[in-house]
Amino acid sequence: MKMIVMFWLVMITSISASAEQDACRFFTASGNAEYPPYLWRQPQNPEVLTGAIAAFLQKVSKSLDVKIDLQYSGPWGRTQEEVAAGRIDFIAGAFYTDARSERMDYLRPSFQLTRTVVWVNNEKPFEYNRWEDLIGRQGITVIHNSFGQEFDDFARENLTVHQVGSLEQGLKMLNGQRVDYVLYEENPARAYAARNGYRNIHPLAQEISSEPLYLTLSKKSACNTPAFRARLQQVLEQAKAENWMQTLLQQAQYLWAEQHLEQ
Repeated sequence: MKMIVMFWLVMITSISASAEQDACRFFTASGNAEYPPYLWRQPQNPEVLTGAIAAFLQKVSKSLDVKIDLQYSGPWGRTQEEVAAGRIDFIAGAFYTDARSERMDYLRPSFQLTRTVVWVNNEKPFEYNRWEDLIGRQGITVIHNSFGQEFDDFARENLTVHQVGSLEQGLKMLNGQRVDYVLYEENPARAYAARNGYRNIHPLAQEISSEPLYLTLSKKSACNTPAFRARLQQVLEQAKAENWMQTLLQQAQYLWAEQHLEQ
């Protein structure tokens, strides 16, 4: 009798392990959909995200021999909540913050360094050399955005930075001189400014911060195990050593221009 019970215990354990292994070959991911040339929604199929990070994830999934389904999950704030709840496995591109680190694991090394700048209207320029130069001015950024923990803390305590629902809305307000500045990463804001024909706004030379972009994995993902994170680390180290993002960014910039600037 004991032998029969042990046999079935072994069988059940094996079946469970096999099912878990199969389940961990399929992942979901999402990210900031207003983030060209890194990520944006395909014009002909808005539920699909494309861009340099999308291509990067394809290479990661191929190296891991898994499938990663990159999907549009709504505004940036909602995407973070979906990952925190475990309904989506990965965020494809996030800066580090203490709050996010409580809900998701940051997979190292980072895969890209990004530059956040101060965007101003050409008719209302001002001198900017350090964070303190923004005190007393009216700023805008996108809701739930982060520019690194150190600057986020400084802004919370010292600056007047309003939040809007989209980068496009923020740039429109700056173009209309309704605010003094917009805080955002240089490449995505430049892409949207070019698409909308905003020629009277520009980024200041001195950056706010230069922050690494990470792939993050929800702490509630069923597949978030030390073994899987170790495999991911190996792939990310390879990606950094071989500079995958350089070529992918160039290709994504051409694609964005083809889709949005030559219509």
